[in-house]
Amino acid sequence: MTTCLENSDLYTVAWIAALGIEQAAALALLDDHHSPPKSFIQPSSDTNSYEWGEVSGHNIVIASLPAGSYGNTSAATTASALIHTFPHIRIGLLVGIGGGIARPDLGQDVRLGDIVVSQPDWTSGGVIQYDFGKAKSNGVWERKGYLDKPPMVLLNVLTRLRARHEISPSKIPALLQAMLEANPRIRRQKTDYRHQGSETDRLFKSQHDHFGGISCNMCNSAWEIKRQGRESTEPELHYGIIASGNRLIKDAATRDKLSEDTGHRCLCIEMEAAGLMDCFPCLVIRGICDYADSHKNDRWQRYAAATAAAFAVELLGDVPTADLKRTRTAIEALQGCKYRSNLKMNQSPYTNYQYNTGAKSGSNRVSYD
Repeated sequence: MTTCLENSDLYTVAWIAALGIEQAAALALLDDHHSPPKSFIQPSSDTNSYEWGEVSGHNIVIASLPAGSYGNTSAATTASALIHTFPHIRIGLLVGIGGGIARPDLGQDVRLGDIVVSQPDWTSGGVIQYDFGKAKSNGVWERKGYLDKPPMVLLNVLTRLRARHEISPSKIPALLQAMLEANPRIRRQKTDYRHQGSETDRLFKSQHDHFGGISCNMCNSAWEIKRQGRESTEPELHYGIIASGNRLIKDAATRDKLSEDTGHRCLCIEMEAAGLMDCFPCLVIRGICDYADSHKNDRWQRYAAATAAAFAVELLGDVPTADLKRTRTAIEALQGCKYRSNLKMNQSPYTNYQYNTGAKSGSNRVSYD
């Protein structure tokens, strides 16, 4: 029997999953499943599909993008509808899969199944939109705008988690094992959410394109980048910049150019985050399922979705209920963001930007001193 809460105001955490496999991983890791709240009436203007549940004492609503809808605009539309339907939502998580930007020569040893978490640095809020800007002479691309950073309550949790993981292991392996034991169906060959074997995690030099078939069995191993073996198959965590845009990248040259244009700071490429960061206070968590090159295939997607979801669950377990209650709602954050944008509009180098709740990709930009 599932739990049924009295009303939707009791839900304070939103979890957005773009793909069905991402939503499945989230549902499989819930501590408790909820049926729709007794008093819940979904507005006709909100076309989102919702699931409800609980993790570590936090009531969570899970929203998925419509089937076949991807990219920043769809994500922004989903988030905008969500926070108006659930005005008591305070924080959000965008959880799913992404393409890794692996640079072992620079210490950026991102591998399939690893997890990348958006974390601000001194130049960005943790996510950049790589396809929003202007083309200049000599093929130079100048990015424009600045996306907001995650809520402080989540950044504080990241600090605690990173410190804890320095001296003790992550809970992710145990969460994944519990998920598999509780949901035997996801261990089937065609819906396998388990690690896919280190021998199938192959990173090739950018000059070598994929050669036929759904696997890389026919690809020339002479072009494979040799990496030091790991002691275990447990996913590693990476914190840094995530690149977001409306293009699905399956080309190594394009990936490398993007990495170069961003100062080789990006760890991951995906398609939804830039549509959310200024209309939805959230943290982006991506499980790495490919390397954004021609060797891309679907084999690692389910496991990557599961590792990202497991990290989200571990993170929520470290979010104090009292801190969450003191955090302003997503609606209040949105209003504050619009106020700051208007206040600084005449001082900003981005004076042509207009704030928008997601009607058009790339329009939800604000700038800060």
